[in-house]
Amino acid sequence: MADIVKLTAESRERVGKGVARALRREGKIPAVLYGDKKDPLGLAIAQGQLKRLYNSGRALSTLLDIEVDGTNHRAIARDLQLHPVTDVILHADFLRLGKGATIAVEVSVHFINDEASPGIKRGGVLNVVRYSVELSCPADAIPDSITIDLTGTELGDSIHISSVALPEGVTPVIQDRDFTIATIAAPAGLKSEAESEGDEGEDGEAESEGEE
Repeated sequence: MADIVKLTAESRERVGKGVARALRREGKIPAVLYGDKKDPLGLAIAQGQLKRLYNSGRALSTLLDIEVDGTNHRAIARDLQLHPVTDVILHADFLRLGKGATIAVEVSVHFINDEASPGIKRGGVLNVVRYSVELSCPADAIPDSITIDLTGTELGDSIHISSVALPEGVTPVIQDRDFTIATIAAPAGLKSEAESEGDEGEDGEAESEGEE
């Protein structure tokens, strides 16, 4: 589990495009904090804080403590709206997390021990189907990533979510199927050889039938 990131924000009562533009000129980003059966709270957060969060690559799966006028709110970012050209953050949405809350987050997938994969040693290619997986997690135990050990994988093997050891209390959001995360694909050369052998076998059978 990653460390909790702390943000400092100011509450704001005024809303609207004019107010938002004025905040951005001051180097602040308008935001809203909602959820946990409480009224939404308008916020203004220094642009540098949100930029660091965005640049972490885990902006939407990082647990946050947002201090607003001396009060801490446990939360997670649900949306960071970016300028379509400059990628400057224009607005942020945060979800309050009550005690014992469970949330769905996208968690990245990491692969290890490719050198211990017989399939890859034979020239196979790791074909990643999902670079991240949506998981249902306790709000205070969001994993940084899930790790898949490639030791012993052979050509043609598929790695499904059922074979991944997930932390306690963490489950896939998709429950109706055992979806594939990656496969060990045969290299083009081996595929061509196998296809050629299959064709030769068919030709041979045809010739034998003709002779009879």
